[in-house]
Amino acid sequence: MKRIDDEFAFQARELSNQIEGILGDPPDRKNYNNVVKALLAEYAKKNIVEDVNLLSFALVDHLTFDKPARLLTAAKKYNVPHPAEVAAMVSCASADYATLLAQLFESHPALTRQAIIVAFLHKNPTLWLGQEYAPEIEEEDDEDESDEDEGPTEHLADMFDEAQDPHEH
Repeated sequence: MKRIDDEFAFQARELSNQIEGILGDPPDRKNYNNVVKALLAEYAKKNIVEDVNLLSFALVDHLTFDKPARLLTAAKKYNVPHPAEVAAMVSCASADYATLLAQLFESHPALTRQAIIVAFLHKNPTLWLGQEYAPEIEEEDDEDESDEDEGPTEHLADMFDEAQDPHEH
């Protein structure tokens, strides 16, 4: 049985990529925090950008996932008739963030639900990454690596063959 919806798997991976991109290499925490603050300021002004990953990005470090098993169950379906049920599964340490989260659930319940679940999946990859039905992004990378591995392996084998050939002459 499928553990999470494919769209949640995709969005969680996209969030990871987005966070890595903002952090940069080497990681620039100040830049990351500035982006999060700017996003939260926009959401606080009720300038809602209806993008699951942007909202997840803004909230991910401010959420406490109180009911992980229920959140994982909620991740089975991307769209549901009662999205605000997820509100009872999370909390925020700061009263300001709790107020913002309540406002987001009131104005954009489906988007907020999806963003919370994506943030949860991002923070808890071991709960879902190994599942049979997750998109197979790693396998594509493995195939690329195996293609690259075949070239040098053949080349090394040829080198050893050449090293033996002079003795045969």
